[in-house]
Amino acid sequence: MNFLDIVGMSAGNLWRRKLRSVLTILSVVIGVTALVVMLSLGFGLKKAMMDEAASYGNLTQIQVNSWGTECGQKILNDSLMEEIMTIPGVESVEPLLEMSMTMTCGKYSCYTQLYGASQNYLSQIPIGQGTIPENNGGQLQLLMGNAMLTNFYVTSTGSYVYWDKGELPAIDLMKDNLFSKFESVYQEDTTGNYVEIPGKKNLFPVVGIVEGEATVGTNQYSYAVYTDIDSLKAYLKKNYRGQQIPGQPLDKNNKPYKELAYSELIVNAEDRSMVEDVMKTINDMGYTTYSNQEWIEQVESEFRIIEAVLGGIGAISLLVAAIGIANTMMMSTYERTKEIGVMKVLGCSLGNIRFLFLSEAAFIGFFGGILGLAFSFILSCLINMILPGMMEMDGIRISVIPLWLALISVVFSTIIGMVAGFFPAQRATKLSPLAAIRNE
Repeated sequence: MNFLDIVGMSAGNLWRRKLRSVLTILSVVIGVTALVVMLSLGFGLKKAMMDEAASYGNLTQIQVNSWGTECGQKILNDSLMEEIMTIPGVESVEPLLEMSMTMTCGKYSCYTQLYGASQNYLSQIPIGQGTIPENNGGQLQLLMGNAMLTNFYVTSTGSYVYWDKGELPAIDLMKDNLFSKFESVYQEDTTGNYVEIPGKKNLFPVVGIVEGEATVGTNQYSYAVYTDIDSLKAYLKKNYRGQQIPGQPLDKNNKPYKELAYSELIVNAEDRSMVEDVMKTINDMGYTTYSNQEWIEQVESEFRIIEAVLGGIGAISLLVAAIGIANTMMMSTYERTKEIGVMKVLGCSLGNIRFLFLSEAAFIGFFGGILGLAFSFILSCLINMILPGMMEMDGIRISVIPLWLALISVVFSTIIGMVAGFFPAQRATKLSPLAAIRNE
C-alpha cells in the first residue's frame, strides 16, 4: 500500500466509528485549549509588564550617577562622557542637568525639578501639546509634565487643590505667566560667614506639555519640567558668573568646580545584550549605575516560573487526552483483529500496519489540535474583552497567543497522538495472522 492508501484507510476507519472518534478528539480539544490559553495568559501578563517598563525608559539605557562616592572625587562631566564613549557596546552618552526650582502662578506655587536634556533626549518624550524646547541660547523654554498641575498648592495656606478637593488649579500652563525661581545658594563672604543668595525670579515660556491626562502620571516625564541643556548651561554661566550654581558639587576646599558637573548621564547601549557588560565597566570606574534591564531580567525570571506552572496545568489536560487516544486505539486493535490478520495474509507489511494505526492516532491529535487552537483564540478574545475592564487594566491584552505557539500546539498535539498510538500500533504488528483470522 502506498501513502495515500494508508491515509485514506485511516480516515475511513475513524469515520466508521464517528462517536468514539468525536469524543476522543474532544478530549484533545480540551487539552490543547487549556494548554494554549494558560500559556497565553503568562505571555500576555509578561508583555504588559515589559510594555510598562519600556514606558518608563528605554531598555538599552543606563543611568550613571555618583551617589555614594566621596565628595570631590567623582563628578559627571564632559571628560567622563568622552571616556564612557570608548567603552565597547556604547552607542551614545547624553547628560542630564537637574535643578530644583519653585514655580508660581497667581496664588499658586509648586516645587519641581528642572531637567536640562539634549535635543535627542527631548525628542523621545511624547508630546501632547506644543513642541519640545529649542536650543535658544540663554533664553530657556520649558516642557511641562502632563501631571504637573497636581503639584500646585495655594501659597498662603499650603493646601493642595487637587489632593484636598479633587480639583485642578485654574492654571493654563501654555498661556498663563509661570514665574520660576531656582533654589537659594549660600556663599562665604569676606568675613568667613555664609550668606544666602536668593534665586532670581524668571519668566520662562512654556512651549509644550507631555502627552497624557493632567491628573495621571503616565510615564517618567509626568511630574517634571524639561528644557534644552545647552540653553540651561548658557543661562547658568551668564547669571551665576563668579557664584556657586545651585545644586553643583563642591571640592575639598568647599569651592565650586570650574567645569559644570551633570546630575546624571544617560548611556545608550547598542543592544540589550551589552547592557550588563557596559554597566560592569562603568561600576569598575567608581560610578553607580542603574538600568531597567536589571528589573526586566528579574521579571522575566519570575514569569518563566509562572509560564512553567501554567503550562504544566495545561499539559495535565493534554496528558489525559493522550490516555484517551491510547485507550481508543487499543480498543480499535481488539475490534479489528480479523482485519489485521487478513491484511497480513494478503502480504501487507508490518510497517504499513503500524503506520495505519499511527496515522489514525495522528489524525485524532491533528484535528483536536486545530479545533483546540480555534477555541483558544475565541477564549483569548473573550478574556481580552472582559477581564481588562474588571481589573481596571483598559487597553491591555491579558491573553496573547504568538504565532509560534499556535503552530507548536498543533504539531505537539499531533505528536502526542502518535506517541499515544504507538503501543497499540505495535500490538497490531505482533498479532499472529492465523490466530487473528480465527478470532470471532
